[in-house]
Amino acid sequence: MSLLKLPEINFQRPSTQLQFGIAPKAMTQWNASIQAATDSGEASISILDVIGQDYWTGEGVTSNRIAGALRAIGPNPVTVNINSPGGDMFEGVAIYNMLREHAGHVTVKVLGMAASAASIIAMAGDTIQIGLPAFFMVHNGWIVAAGNRNDFRELADWMEPFDTAMADVYSARTGIAAADVRAMMDKETWVGGSAAVDKGFADDLLDSEQIKKGEKTQAAAVRRLESALRSSGMSRADAMSLISQFKSGPSDSVGTSGLSDSAANESAAMLRNLYQPLKG
Repeated sequence: MSLLKLPEINFQRPSTQLQFGIAPKAMTQWNASIQAATDSGEASISILDVIGQDYWTGEGVTSNRIAGALRAIGPNPVTVNINSPGGDMFEGVAIYNMLREHAGHVTVKVLGMAASAASIIAMAGDTIQIGLPAFFMVHNGWIVAAGNRNDFRELADWMEPFDTAMADVYSARTGIAAADVRAMMDKETWVGGSAAVDKGFADDLLDSEQIKKGEKTQAAAVRRLESALRSSGMSRADAMSLISQFKSGPSDSVGTSGLSDSAANESAAMLRNLYQPLKG
């Protein structure tokens, strides 16, 4: 059980078809190679991926995986290493609630980024440490939707209780007034190492020796591309289809199942336009 009086978030996913997405800026800024430098010998859980199951790899950080890890650890202290751009808010809430209820002391270490759903998970720590160049990012729930003006009015009203619940968690952990937290979320706020300690999002700074950079993965690059395509207005299904066609091979003119020449040229132009924001 958390040593802190943190609120439980009491809402469930209303539909299996509903998914909150990753804010494009978070995905663009995320360095997936950042990880813990050494094994401390303590029981630990690594959250170094998107929150929720990843379509491309079948991986990702899910509540089922975290539940299994906590069962194996038992009522002992646990260290949670985080470097994640966020993802599925409902999975993030489920993981937060699990860590909040864990019998042992929970130490959270933000190695690179704890954005969106990952920042909610981090709030469950009894002790939160953050690297000097690392960041929290807090914002309102981010989704991709389609519809008319009436649909969007209804959607905004529907999302508001979720944002309020997240604001209550940030407020309880940091001591910042809920109204001020909601203002931070409304404008999407990034809080870096020292400022995170000053504002109460973290308790201490991590020693730089505890953080290292590994190799960047192809999966992370694909996720960033998908995020960029979706932020340009493309649906998730169309973005995944386009990337899959690029991955399947060259054009039909050489007898493969990939994109036709005309489609490839059109798609390549789109990808070139998206390339500059993805650099870094």
